[in-house]
Amino acid sequence: MAERILIIEDEEKIARVLQLELEFEGYETGIAYTGSDGLILYREQQWDLVLLDIMLPIMSGIEVLKRIRATEFSTPVLMLTAKDELDDKVLGLDLGANDYITKPFEIEELLARIRVALRFQKKNRQVNATTKEKDIFFHEYAGLSMHEKTREVLKDGVAIDLTPREFELLLYLLKHPKQVLTREQILNRVWGYDYYGDTNVVDVYIRYVRQKIDKGSNRPLIQTVRGVGYVLKEQ
Repeated sequence: MAERILIIEDEEKIARVLQLELEFEGYETGIAYTGSDGLILYREQQWDLVLLDIMLPIMSGIEVLKRIRATEFSTPVLMLTAKDELDDKVLGLDLGANDYITKPFEIEELLARIRVALRFQKKNRQVNATTKEKDIFFHEYAGLSMHEKTREVLKDGVAIDLTPREFELLLYLLKHPKQVLTREQILNRVWGYDYYGDTNVVDVYIRYVRQKIDKGSNRPLIQTVRGVGYVLKEQ
């Protein structure tokens, strides 16, 4: 799917040249000739990058940038201007512009800067996706960490080898730290509602897991709550 670039530029000839060059490079484009129209178009559609002129009618490029960054930070914005004063550059960058190019510019330089900005955006999206997945499948408490997908278990940085049942039992406790879980809750979650065996199996497997994660530790994590069940918490 082609990446989409919004051009907000009041000089129609420049806007048209940019559009032709970008579409020749395989991008999809949209054009707005005023700041207000550009902001409306930006909000109505999805864009991968914005080329934003500073000197715009009705609403300046600086004001457009402020309003974009008030709600969204991931879309790259490249500022275009006929001015080369340092204050303009600093202001644009401080407000969240990703790059700045002064007119007149060589189209190849602009294309190169667009490619850099899009690559950086893509990398950030990949990192965010990985982080999101990690947040979903990664669980950690008091030096104990588990990853549901890789089934990696670490206690204070040391790998722990668990059987599938031991893994599911410890994972259930780790998902509910400091929460007292009854034997029935653990049995239903780890062994299933259709399990009709001895409920003492919970105590047996708790002992197995304790031997692996708490052995030799001066701060055992799995605590017994007499007459109720178990809780994962620091003493």
